[in-house]
Amino acid sequence: MKLLDSNKGMALITALMLTLIGLTMILSLLYIVSQNISASGAQKRYESSLEAAHGGVDILSKEIIPRLFKGDSVADITGNYNTLLSTYMSIPSSLCLNDKLTKKRSEWTNCSTDSADIDAKKSFDVSLTLKNVDLAKPGFTVYSKITDTAPGNTDNSGIDYLENGASVTAAGTGANPKHIPYMYRIEVQGESESNAKERAKLSVLYAY
Repeated sequence: MKLLDSNKGMALITALMLTLIGLTMILSLLYIVSQNISASGAQKRYESSLEAAHGGVDILSKEIIPRLFKGDSVADITGNYNTLLSTYMSIPSSLCLNDKLTKKRSEWTNCSTDSADIDAKKSFDVSLTLKNVDLAKPGFTVYSKITDTAPGNTDNSGIDYLENGASVTAAGTGANPKHIPYMYRIEVQGESESNAKERAKLSVLYAY
């Protein structure tokens, strides 16, 4: 009975319990901080991949498609870009890409079966390697392709009537056809050169 009524050792047990609670709180705090750091790093890497993907969309829609409509060859386009230190461009099949410019998907005779797949890396039309400013660090690779085309009546003669002082005379009579642009569905994926899991994907509807 004397042993049961004794309070000896309670202080030690209380101290150990408080220490355990304190360690649990500290470990929980460290875990939350580490998770926040990891999430912030992942978000930063995703945003970098997303910016690279946006760059791929701009180059395909504002540079490659207009230049092909104008009559420039694929070799000229890739040659111009590959002279830049920070960019490398590849267009594996010019025949397929030219089919996609003006024909609906069922008429893409020069394209593989994966050409309409929404995975931008499968049978891509254009790939871009965007180097980091610091060449010792990894850059980004951007894959883009047209997965569907709705043909329109945009002029594809390659003649620029406003270039070199050329003029256009408008007819006063006759019917003027309504302009129907070519509509393209474009899939784009930007990913880090060092880790393919660091990637961002875009689906774009583009009218030309």
